[in-house]
Amino acid sequence: MTVRPILRWPDKRLRTAAGPVEEITEEVHAIWADMIDTMDAMPGVGLAAPQIGVMMRLAVVDASTDRDKRIRLANPEILESSAKPNVHEEASPCLPGVSAKITRPRAVTVRYLDENGVITRRDFVGLEATSVQHQIDHLNGRMYFDNLSKTKRDMLLRRARKLNA
Repeated sequence: MTVRPILRWPDKRLRTAAGPVEEITEEVHAIWADMIDTMDAMPGVGLAAPQIGVMMRLAVVDASTDRDKRIRLANPEILESSAKPNVHEEASPCLPGVSAKITRPRAVTVRYLDENGVITRRDFVGLEATSVQHQIDHLNGRMYFDNLSKTKRDMLLRRARKLNA
């Protein structure tokens, strides 16, 4: 399909919650295909539709080594989170050149519409869980650095501004 341009921070759309997907249509399948192509071009392990300017609750995740386990999610919501934390270095193509260690639940149970329009409940663990949570943040108008303390967030954003000036 198409590699789409990534919105750059501080584009206001990155701070706007995406709207729900009513049904899985050909348009949704086409957006997912573009999102997968865009994710593969980054490279990254996930992408949310708002990152490419599409304000729909759509995400794709593929944390597999062979990049052959594409998961397409519409309207994902976390139902349960593990108490055990996982720390992972996170970044976003929306704010290139910087990253931060973010602590999130190691495992999550997520409900979403799959590519066939079926309500699915699935457990995600490790990097997949981190990526799904990261994408849900994007769908809610949040960035990964919102999980940092104010001081660390301000330092990261200053560093990003210098790199991208």
